[in-house]
Amino acid sequence: MDSAIAPAHSPAATHDRTVRSGYRTAFVAFMLAWGILCSPWLSGELTIPYDAKAHFQAQLQFLANALHTGQSPFWTPNIFAGSPQIADPQSLIFSPAIFIAYFFPQPTFLLVDTYVLALLGCSGLAILLFFRDRGWHPVGAIVAALAFSFGASAAWRIQHVGQIQSFVFFAISLWLLSRALDRKSTGWGIAAGLSVGLMVVKPDQVAFLASYLLIALAVVEILRGDSPARSFREFTPILVSAAAAALVVAAAPLILTYLFLEQSSRPEVAFAEAVRGSFHPASLLTGLVSDLYGAFDPKVDYWGPYSMAWSPNNRTLSQNMGEIYVGAIPVVLILTLGLARGMMWEREIRFFSAALLAMIIYALGEFTPLFHYIYALVPGVSLFRRPADATFMIGGLMAIIAGYLIHRLVCGSLPNASRRQHGVALILVPSLFAISLIVAIHLGHTADAIKPLTIAAICVGAAVAVLWIVGRLGSTNSTATLAIVLAFMVCDLHVNNGPNESTALPVASFEVLKPDSTNETIRLLKAKLRQPARSPRRDRIELLGLGFSWPNLGLVHGFDHILGYNPLHLASITKAIGAGDTIAGWDQRRFTPLFPSYRSMLADMLGIRYVASAVPIERVDKRLKPGDLILFARTRDAYVYENPRALPRVMFVPEFKLANFAELIDKGDWPAFDPKETLLLEQEPPHAISPLSGSSDGQTAASASIVSFKNTIIEVDVSAPRPGFVLFNSAWHPWWRATVDGAPVEVLKANVLFRAVQTPAGKHRIRFEFEPFVGAFAEIEGKLRGADLAGRAKAASHRPRS
Repeated sequence: MDSAIAPAHSPAATHDRTVRSGYRTAFVAFMLAWGILCSPWLSGELTIPYDAKAHFQAQLQFLANALHTGQSPFWTPNIFAGSPQIADPQSLIFSPAIFIAYFFPQPTFLLVDTYVLALLGCSGLAILLFFRDRGWHPVGAIVAALAFSFGASAAWRIQHVGQIQSFVFFAISLWLLSRALDRKSTGWGIAAGLSVGLMVVKPDQVAFLASYLLIALAVVEILRGDSPARSFREFTPILVSAAAAALVVAAAPLILTYLFLEQSSRPEVAFAEAVRGSFHPASLLTGLVSDLYGAFDPKVDYWGPYSMAWSPNNRTLSQNMGEIYVGAIPVVLILTLGLARGMMWEREIRFFSAALLAMIIYALGEFTPLFHYIYALVPGVSLFRRPADATFMIGGLMAIIAGYLIHRLVCGSLPNASRRQHGVALILVPSLFAISLIVAIHLGHTADAIKPLTIAAICVGAAVAVLWIVGRLGSTNSTATLAIVLAFMVCDLHVNNGPNESTALPVASFEVLKPDSTNETIRLLKAKLRQPARSPRRDRIELLGLGFSWPNLGLVHGFDHILGYNPLHLASITKAIGAGDTIAGWDQRRFTPLFPSYRSMLADMLGIRYVASAVPIERVDKRLKPGDLILFARTRDAYVYENPRALPRVMFVPEFKLANFAELIDKGDWPAFDPKETLLLEQEPPHAISPLSGSSDGQTAASASIVSFKNTIIEVDVSAPRPGFVLFNSAWHPWWRATVDGAPVEVLKANVLFRAVQTPAGKHRIRFEFEPFVGAFAEIEGKLRGADLAGRAKAASHRPRS
């Protein structure tokens, strides 16, 4: 079979038993290398920072808190006034990490770091198995496995735990799918499908691109056979079984995520926003000179693309996102054998070379005219920002190509090179060094570039020497060859891709993220937030600009923060409150027409009782007058203020008025009403109550109290002398259901953001319950019914009249 990836019986592959037995040594060697390269984190002195802590550590701790207190993790009240965790692809609910949460009530930093590093180890093992199935030499497999697991974004963006997970399952899916197609095995197809399901269950851009690559691989396998029709018939049961298995794993989570996206702050990413995260062409130089721009060296101010040196007004990518170094051996092989000799287009590796070219074009985004067509024509691209996420795939594909090339070198099967090819090979590497130096001189950073250029030159020279030795030894002494290559790769990747300020910081830097943190500000706020049993209050706080680790602390410590850190949240919260992706800096606080100040109607409705700000609050909120917020503490981290007007979480409200919520969000013009007496609704309630026609005397003997508060179940007791509404000041979402004394009632959207139920006079027990599967089914059913009615109406409009 003429295959895009040569099967085990291909004459181009090396199959002798000596080579295959060398894989036992290769697996042991890889695990040894994994331990050495991961040791800085496994020692417990350093930890994976930024998103790995501020976002994923917090998400995992929330998950553990829920599971170990008998609660559901499907909804969190702790950030953004409430958010559907089950539909959030970054919640880790549908991830192997859930086992950490299940077994450990307080997952430690070391435990979570080990999980991430173990994932990378699994990707390397999958690449080893893929190479073994191809019959490629174990020395090539070791190069590919180490470069895949510890190169490019896999090393530099290790803090993006979700993308790491997608990248790892891409490697596993690649191995399993290729094995299923080679062996025409439905069983292996099902295994591949399960892996693909785990890859896409968190539908980030890495999983998106990986899915297209796997689909392309299957299509190429069919088309390149001797008889595409026969190949199609043979592969169809395998691919169908794989797709079915993937759907079993991922269908429900993806549907929930899709429905969340529709209601979120980011249902689609505009082209202008997407391309702001494009990979700069100058960053391609980091494939040869890892630390060219000072991303690794803390003594050097980063001067690469998207820094002040390049684009002061367009700093959309952090410094670690421009790194694609996978090792000196891989880059020398790709430049001299792959490009200069054209070996990247050999049949056995051609698919991966074409995929690498496609990923580079995709990553460059706005720097190539092709991305406009990709964005417009390729389904799904418009859902993602930052084309530079393709650097994960660039690194992985470079690793596979380099591994194949060294396999050919070791086996002595290199094609004869022409004089022209030798000339190109000799000038390619020096030319790239020259370009790197010219860039540094042009930007006035020659002194900063000398050290990384020198290190890169030494590494390249050593790599050339190692490859010369490998070529001389050939396959006659595989163990020695493997040991030499392994030792060099480990040293190279440790020096150039090892722990740095982007990937490893001291554990003490994140003490606030520990559930038992002794931080003064956290202890003060938790003490202030305590309430007696059956209180109507559950006050919220705002953590304003206290640093990158703080916005999601509510997920760890169990208090309710009005904002948070997550690129995905409800659109209504974004529009009404001004919530952004994070609130790490005080200058990121955005006010809106509906929330123009902390001295506002919505701030009181939200129950924002305390504000902990990194700077005096008057610097953030210019509208505040003396006494609007009361400063009552000054801790090492924050100025802590109290809002004495904050309303309770649950209230009985006797009257209602109709209002246009969209107009309120846009203009912020509240009607004249007392929120303690009057509820704003968009439409008439289920049971008739005369709307308020005049001012209320405010004299009611009604009371409401929280009997039980859990993530997805809240029980409230109300006693009222007249019919009215129980208002619960947390985010409305269509998947919430409610009962009054066990009888189902409609959950109304009230006061723009919140949920309420209508209640008769007397004493009653109200139960709010978050039911995502029931709610999602009802939502889909409603969409289908609406589409059917629209289709019938359209058909009727086209019928000829009699």
